[in-house]
Amino acid sequence: MTKIHHSAAEGFGAAAITYAEGRPEYPPEIEDWLRNDLGLDEGKTAVDLGAGTGKFILSLLATGATVIAVEPIPAMLHQLIRQHPEIKAKAGSAEHIPLTDASVNAVVCAQSFHWFATPEALHEIHRVLKPGGALGLIWNVRDESVEWVAALTRIMEPFKGDTPRFEGQKWRGVFPAEGFSPLREQRFSNEHTGPTEQVIVDRILSVSFIAAQPPDDQERVRSKIRELIATSPELAGKIQVTFPYKTAAFVCRKLS
Repeated sequence: MTKIHHSAAEGFGAAAITYAEGRPEYPPEIEDWLRNDLGLDEGKTAVDLGAGTGKFILSLLATGATVIAVEPIPAMLHQLIRQHPEIKAKAGSAEHIPLTDASVNAVVCAQSFHWFATPEALHEIHRVLKPGGALGLIWNVRDESVEWVAALTRIMEPFKGDTPRFEGQKWRGVFPAEGFSPLREQRFSNEHTGPTEQVIVDRILSVSFIAAQPPDDQERVRSKIRELIATSPELAGKIQVTFPYKTAAFVCRKLS
C-alpha cells in the first residue's frame, strides 16, 4: 500500500466518527452534475476513490449507478462499511486501485484528490477507466468571505504544516494530464445547518492536521473556537447555525 501522508493517517484515523458527523452534505445540483457531466446512471459503475466515511456515496447512489468505494485508512473504511453495508467497499489507494483495467465509467474523488495528486495516481485512474470514462473531483470549501469563517481558518493556520489542501492549489500541478481531456470547473453554493457544536466545533476538530495534534493542542483549538462562537454576533447564543460553503466540481475524461 502506498504511504499515506501522516496528517491523513493520524488525523482521519483518530477522527473518523467526528468527520462523519461534522462534515456538510453536498448541494442537490451535484446529482445533476454527476448525471450530465460524468454520465452516471443505471447500468454505469462509479468508484468513490478516497471515500472516507462515505459522505459522498448517497449522491452517487442517487444516479442509479453501481458504486464501489476505495479507502486506505482502516478507521474510515470501518465507518463507511458500518454506514453503507449495501455497497462494495475495498481497501486500496489511488496508486493501487483494486480493480481491473477499463472496468468503470467514472472515478470520483470527493474531498480527497489533493492527498494523492500525482502522475502515478492519474496513471492508475486512467487504467481503471473505460475509454471516454470520467474523472470527477469535488470539494466543499469553507466560504471565507464570511468573517467568522475566515477567523476559524486563522485559528487552524498555525497547525497546517505540510498538509496538502485544496486551498493550496498544488493539486492543479498535475493538469493537464496525459491521456485526459482538459479540466472543466463548476461552482455551487452550499451550506451546513445544524447544532453549533457539530457544525462548527466538530467540523474544525475533524480537519486532518487538527485531529492529528496532541490532546492539549486540540483542547486549545476547541477553546479558541468556542471563544469565537461566544464573541461573534452571528453565532453567540445560537443553538443552531448555518456554516456557508462553496462547492467546487471539476471533470475531465479519459481520451479514447
